Amino acid sequence: MSTIIQNEPSSFSDAVKHQVWKDAMTKEYESIMENDVWEVVPRPQDKTIVTSKWLYKIKHAVNESTEKYKARFVARGFSQKEGIDYDVIFAPVARYMTIRSIIALAASQGWNLHQMDVKTAFLHGSIKEEVYVEQLEGFEIYD
Repeated sequence: MSTIIQNEPSSFSDAVKHQVWKDAMTKEYESIMENDVWEVVPRPQDKTIVTSKWLYKIKHAVNESTEKYKARFVARGFSQKEGIDYDVIFAPVARYMTIRSIIALAASQGWNLHQMDVKTAFLHGSIKEEVYVEQLEGFEIYD
């Protein structure tokens, strides 16, 4: 890497100036496309469009060196209205008490534990509602 990036960009226009951030955005975009997350459709006039943005984070190793540059696409759900755009909110996360219980059970039974990181866990949920989200800035597809 020819240039060390010390600061996380606060906008797409800042990020797109650096190859490491462009690569990170491309990786996120490819992950979304591989998982067949959405279908590009003409923008409906009578529906709420959920806006979106990029978030950027420099991940550091234990020795504080730069491990990787991470770009995440996030939808700004606050633009939706309860009862109109959605009815129920649900976020599948594990409680620490559950995790500790499983670890204790594994220890008492002599089981081996394995850890894994699911990079795109949110992409595997299913919803019944139609949700219209802005395309990723820099990766727009036009019909």
